[in-house]
Amino acid sequence: MEGDHPRFRVVSLAARRRVDVLAAQVRAFGPEIAAVGDEAAAGPLRAAIGSAPTRVVAGAAGLEEAATAGKVDLVLAAIVGAAGLAPTWAAVRAGRTVALANKEALVMAGELMLSAARDGGGLLLPVDSEHNALHQCLRGETASEVHRLVLTASGGPFCGRPELDLSTVRPEEALRHPTWEMGPKITIDSATLMNKALEVIEAHHLFGLPAEKISVVVHPQSIIHSMVEFVDGSFVCQLGATDMRHPIQYALTWPRRVPTPLRRVSPSALPELVFKDPDTDRFPCLRFGWEALERGGTAPAVLNAANEIAVEEFLSGRISFTDIAALNGAVMRAHPPRAVTTLDDVMAADAWARAEARRAAQDLEHSGTAHPAGGSR
Repeated sequence: MEGDHPRFRVVSLAARRRVDVLAAQVRAFGPEIAAVGDEAAAGPLRAAIGSAPTRVVAGAAGLEEAATAGKVDLVLAAIVGAAGLAPTWAAVRAGRTVALANKEALVMAGELMLSAARDGGGLLLPVDSEHNALHQCLRGETASEVHRLVLTASGGPFCGRPELDLSTVRPEEALRHPTWEMGPKITIDSATLMNKALEVIEAHHLFGLPAEKISVVVHPQSIIHSMVEFVDGSFVCQLGATDMRHPIQYALTWPRRVPTPLRRVSPSALPELVFKDPDTDRFPCLRFGWEALERGGTAPAVLNAANEIAVEEFLSGRISFTDIAALNGAVMRAHPPRAVTTLDDVMAADAWARAEARRAAQDLEHSGTAHPAGGSR
């Protein structure tokens, strides 16, 4: 410790295939391990780091090794999508504290993840801004005092545009998020409100509340990151700058709060705050979060996998924006949910859903009922 600020030592770093960025980080932080999910990137990474003593590992096993290395006590899990499940699972089972930015790990295998944390002594701390806000609002409170959790949604780039024909939306339009800078998959999920469906499932697991006690409100300014309504009618909310470094700092320094060098929000400079109910007729993906929880078992994993494929198909121009919801709903409802007792159950459901979603996307394309983004019916 130095003053009020904890000091961190980077033991391991991981990336998918961005060798240039990872090599620069290796030179800056000198980790013991550098992992690349894409095995083909291991050779270029070794060449890029030259004589640095960092050991390079690759593939799924390499990512798990990076997450469970002996000197690691805190893991920031931020791999997007189902690819982040196995290393996050390994870290939790190994008793590590996991700062969780990957919502899909809990969506796919929430009960298993929580059970592993209990058995292994691990701890899950949410980094996702909405769940991080709820975590802050619930400090010192008990579940019996909570009436409901309220997740806020920016509404994405098409909020407040009822005149827009969503079936004609192009990928580049859907990628223009009004308040957050995120990767393409998460940005598309924000545009369809699928991100909120996944966050409903994540909140259910993180905070142990039933689905009917979790709601969503559209808040375009993204100043209030989420709120809790208590049984006495009081609300507690967490607000701050739209900067993911704030929730990351909170998770890294928990249970302490430490001074931040980051931008602060002045209440007098805040814009007018607007809240409105989401339009689930125009954005039906949002309903799927509650439906998947009601179906139970493998249904959330199937929904997540179908959505990953649907987003890929949309970004590639093979299906329309509105086809994302149609595909997600069809695949989830075609799957008879099964109990989840092992990680293999989750991965089998994931594989089935991906294959089914690809087949459904091809059927849409070949039948002519789908049209490339920007086309017309």
